[in-house]
Amino acid sequence: MKLVPSELPKKPSGEKIAIAPIQESKPLSPADVADVARRIIENVEKVIVGKRDQVRLAVATMFAEGHLLIQDVPGVAKTMLARAISQSVGGSFKRIQCTPDLEPRDVLGEPFVVPGTGQVEYKFGPLFAQVVLVDEINRASPRTQAAMLEAMGEGTITVERVSYRMERPFMVIATQNPIEHEGTFDLPEAQVDRFLMQISLGYPSLQDEKQMCERFQLGHPIEQLKPVTSPDMIMRCQEAVRSVRVESRVCDHLLAHVSKTRQHPALLVGASPRGSLGLFRAGQAMAAIQGEGSVSVAQVDALLEVVLAHRLLIRPEHKDRWKSGNEIIHELHAMK
Repeated sequence: MKLVPSELPKKPSGEKIAIAPIQESKPLSPADVADVARRIIENVEKVIVGKRDQVRLAVATMFAEGHLLIQDVPGVAKTMLARAISQSVGGSFKRIQCTPDLEPRDVLGEPFVVPGTGQVEYKFGPLFAQVVLVDEINRASPRTQAAMLEAMGEGTITVERVSYRMERPFMVIATQNPIEHEGTFDLPEAQVDRFLMQISLGYPSLQDEKQMCERFQLGHPIEQLKPVTSPDMIMRCQEAVRSVRVESRVCDHLLAHVSKTRQHPALLVGASPRGSLGLFRAGQAMAAIQGEGSVSVAQVDALLEVVLAHRLLIRPEHKDRWKSGNEIIHELHAMK
């Protein structure tokens, strides 16, 4: 039977409507973070074959709210790693292909006047995405490289005295070719220091390369890669990472290694305080990814090279003996 308006049941007078309180999200445990990380890593490995350690470091960089620099030869899936991470977390993705004629406005965007209204609006550039691939970053001019500093350090950009906040989570994955230097501009120390980690993928083993050929025979897996989590969950993981304990003795061990880089006679520049904080946060992220509630000395030691080596500047007269910061980190770590 259909009720007419006069027959509809009425709420008793004076009765208050009870509104349930908004439930705050329960903080994630290290086991929860480890589960999210596992799903992302396994999903990315549908595209990136045989590089679990590097994929884990990339995920740790994201969970630590950092940026990643990948230095390697062409064709080893640097771009695919960035795309696979973005698609796995369900975040927005943009790619910036760097060339010497790339200008800051091509990266940041610029204000424009709306025809007919005269209103000034902002056209957002490709840097406004949750995962941004900056391909061959050392081919961009120093002026364009510098345009990314504020976004990478502060999560904002300022144009004509107006600040715009980047969407979170926000991660820059930049690549550079260490061999071909024609038409490139070395990244300044301030730019390199903004990257939490630097990794290399390297060539796959023959077995992994065979598996890659077979897997890619009918099409590229990246086209079918589905999200396994969400940007909101990534931010909850980042919050959980900040709560991982770092005991005093572990912090002292961490700082001792950073201090050694500042005292090494072959170095013009040692690791900065940003490097100390980066190693601290990376240790927290790695512990959480492994399902642990505190950082161990072993986890710090495993991260020394990828977090500190790229921040070191070797004196020209010592480059015959030490080719890279990695060699110096190995030497310092061996000193007890």
